[in-house]
Order: sequence, then structure tokens, then C-alpha cells
Amino acid sequence: MVFFIPLLLSSAALAITYKALLDPNFGLGAGLNIPFLVQDWLGEPVLAFGVVIFVVSWQYIPFHSLIYQGGIRQIPRSMYEAAELDGAGRVRRFFSITLPQLKYTIITSSTLMVVGSLTLFDLIFVLTAGGPGDATRVLALDMYKRGFQANLMGPASVIAVILVLVGLGLSLLLRRLGGRDQSHSQLEGA
Repeated sequence: MVFFIPLLLSSAALAITYKALLDPNFGLGAGLNIPFLVQDWLGEPVLAFGVVIFVVSWQYIPFHSLIYQGGIRQIPRSMYEAAELDGAGRVRRFFSITLPQLKYTIITSSTLMVVGSLTLFDLIFVLTAGGPGDATRVLALDMYKRGFQANLMGPASVIAVILVLVGLGLSLLLRRLGGRDQSHSQLEGA
């Protein structure tokens, strides 16, 4: 249960928590007197970008771990036993059995990551508001700022269309990279 808590919490709540923990004056580093943690984590462009990547990864790794765990459990045990009888080692079994059997799981997980990263808004808006400067500004945040703060609905709509087209294009590309099995094409023709 502890592993899935980040996934269950809202992104805004996580952003507020990390913003408080990383505050150089009143945060965790100042409270524990740890010089490494007493930095302006959200004020330096490289550090802020790293913090955003860390928080997003920390929140969504449990979800993708669950997807992969389900995919691995679907692989028949008999395939591993047959490979072991043929003398295949652990590395060979991984590249010859596990990885090919997880092909569609990898495509699904990758598609969710790509589309999720294109639409990431709430965590960045609360944590850094796109700053410092434009270091953590993403298209979804730019769309919000243009549309609702600057009242430029036309450019915001263009960004929304671009997000949809890029997401669709990347999803189709990931699907194409996955290829098709002969069994799927035979079932469709029947």
C-alpha cells in the first residue's frame, strides 16, 4: 500500500508538499541542517527541471510497475521451463522470452507516458508555474497561460490542436513500431 500512495494522491497536493519540503528557508533541509538540501531547488532552472522530473517519476512509477507486473504474470511458466531445459541462461531468457512477450505492455506503457507527459499541467502549475524563467514550461501550461491569463483564445486553441496531433502521431508511431503479429492479422481476416 505504501508503494501506491503517490499514485493515489493528487498532483496538486504532491506539488504543494514538495514545494514546502524544498523551501530553502523553512523546508526539510533547513529543519534538519543538511547543507545539500538547503538550495533553491525551485529557483535554479536545472534544479527545478530535475525536481519536476523526480516528482512526476515518483508519482507514476507505481502505475507503470503494476502494468509490467501484470504483463509478466501473463507469460506462461512453461516457456521459461522449456528455455531452461534447452540450456538458456537468465540473460538469454530475458531477451528471448520476457522482452518479446512484453511487447504490447511496453507499447501501452510508453503510449501512456508520452500522452501523460504532453498533458502534464497541474503539478507544474502548482510547483513552479513554469519557472524559473521558462525552465519548466510545457505546452499544456503555455496553453493555459495564453488562453486564460492573457485571454488569447486563438493561440491557446492552436496549442491544444498541436497537443492532440502530436499525441496522436506519437501514439500511432509507437503502435507502428510495435508491429503486428501474424495471429492478429489472421483473426481479423476470419
